[in-house]
Amino acid sequence: MVDDKKIVISLKKAATLIETIIKMEEDKKYCIDVMQQNLAAIGLLKSAHQMLLEKHLKSCFKKAMAAGSDTTKDRMIEEILKVTKLSQK
Repeated sequence: MVDDKKIVISLKKAATLIETIIKMEEDKKYCIDVMQQNLAAIGLLKSAHQMLLEKHLKSCFKKAMAAGSDTTKDRMIEEILKVTKLSQK
């Protein structure tokens, strides 16, 4: 199972880094340095997203597939497809 603490740590690191990026931009730091930090924040958020998705699939989704009606199963599948589609933008 995915460790909730790891998810929170990734999100907190991303939040801290975003604050740093904002300050760098306000201070007119070198563009490439700002972009590199921005990419690092994106990486942290993507990592947190993957962990959240894994957690959902192993818990909520798994339960719905085992016990749910066809309507519930279809709804859960649509939710996963929607989140996956959004993550690819």
